[in-house]
Amino acid sequence: MRKICTGCRDGVDFDIPFTMAFQPIVDAMTGVPFAYEALVRGIDGSSAAAVLGQVTDANRYAFDQACRVKAIETVMAAGLMETPACLSINFLPNAVYSPVACIQLTLQTARKVAMPLDRLIFEFTENEVIASPDHVSNIIESYKQIGFKVAIDDFGAGHAGLGMFARFAPDEVKLDMELVRTIDSDGRRQAIVRAIVGLCAELGTLLIAEGIETAGEAAMLRRLGVRYHQGYWYARPAIGVLPPISAEACAAL
Repeated sequence: MRKICTGCRDGVDFDIPFTMAFQPIVDAMTGVPFAYEALVRGIDGSSAAAVLGQVTDANRYAFDQACRVKAIETVMAAGLMETPACLSINFLPNAVYSPVACIQLTLQTARKVAMPLDRLIFEFTENEVIASPDHVSNIIESYKQIGFKVAIDDFGAGHAGLGMFARFAPDEVKLDMELVRTIDSDGRRQAIVRAIVGLCAELGTLLIAEGIETAGEAAMLRRLGVRYHQGYWYARPAIGVLPPISAEACAAL
């Protein structure tokens, strides 16, 4: 096994306390969680923004490492293996120096808690300015070879759009919530999402809609062919536990 560089060190260089909340990504065909996304929270329950606001260029790498460790350890303690679901972790491509070297702590943590590697999904957002597209391509290919899945988050917003989708060939794409909001009453959004559904089907890419807040949005997305759903309509993020899908959402499926 390759040696872990000193920058990893269990994320100890990130000395700002934080914890993880989890929100389900629901298979709208079966009503069963497909995955749980790990979301950063302050230990006092404060928002992700309160924690992310303290991330700097100096501690970005340690923060990325600490998030991976915390997410894996916390979700396993919460009972992930009692479900068929995966764990989805956000990562910062610009905080990964070397894909192989920088993943070693993640692999060690997964082994320690007996988490199968094929249960891990890594999301990166197109809202982050990508310093080197070639570097990101290298990360994605390295992660896929290990057995992870890779997703583009916030698709439809940010810096790259379809160009990023074409270049990086992700396993999954998550629709930006701006395309989801009021989609049940907005023909333009419906047309755009319908086109993305067809594109993902042709490319063999799993499509997830996030930010769903109403029964109408959920119903329209199902009609458009979007099978995987995430948002407050199904469950709010919960710190340290895997929240159940709301009874109202279950009844509507």
